[in-house]
Amino acid sequence: MTQDSTSKSRKAPLLSRDALVASLCGLVVALMVGASYAAVPFYNWFCRTTGFNGTTQVANAAPTTGAIARKISVRFDSNVAGGLPWKFEPEQNEIEIPIGQVTTIYYTVTNQSARTTTGQAAYNVAPLTVGAYFQKINCFCFTEQTMAPGEKREMPVVFYVDPSIADDHENDTLNTITLSYTFYPVKEPAPQPVASGDGDKRKGSL
Repeated sequence: MTQDSTSKSRKAPLLSRDALVASLCGLVVALMVGASYAAVPFYNWFCRTTGFNGTTQVANAAPTTGAIARKISVRFDSNVAGGLPWKFEPEQNEIEIPIGQVTTIYYTVTNQSARTTTGQAAYNVAPLTVGAYFQKINCFCFTEQTMAPGEKREMPVVFYVDPSIADDHENDTLNTITLSYTFYPVKEPAPQPVASGDGDKRKGSL
């Protein structure tokens, strides 16, 4: 066997090993990218299910046990992220309600620009540990909101505080819950017709 053939035989396994290592690295990167995208919906699902990080829950109806004697104050906070020309504020800054009572409150939103804009509200409650007990039946935060130029709209939130919070002794001294919303701009909103001005008329409280 000549020296050239010996050299080629040694290079062949080396090249194969390098190709294998490169392929494995590419696979690991692809898996990590896929896991990062999968982690977002999993995290959102986990927060909605457990109330982690102050994420509120979604309810279909009033609690079967009804309201209890204990009362709690609920404060309402509003924020607008940069890039969204909206004025956003609660009609009431704070209310006191019996725990378990279904309550409707309103936020007012005004598009202060001369163009149609769309926003999506993110939300949480504080203290963060009460997220599992704060139940929303209806909320503007469930969907994107598209506002015509200069449009003003009243947006309802229908909620109650789960009476089972009374069984959680870590919250025995809890007197106040803060519900906070932040509207963020949506750059590529889902196609939908702009709501007419009639959409802000109240249809009664639950």
